[in-house]
Amino acid sequence: MTSEEKGIKLTEEQAKRRRARSVAIALTLGALVLLFYVVTIVKMGPQIMSRSL
Repeated sequence: MTSEEKGIKLTEEQAKRRRARSVAIALTLGALVLLFYVVTIVKMGPQIMSRSL
């Protein structure tokens, strides 16, 4: 069996849609990470910057 005979061959339109969906998921995940980071920093308050190490 060659690699062309294995799996599913996507059309160009399906490949474009899959790529767009993957980019949208990646951007959403990145936005959630950033949101959680900002919320964590805000909940700690400004005292976090002046604490002793």
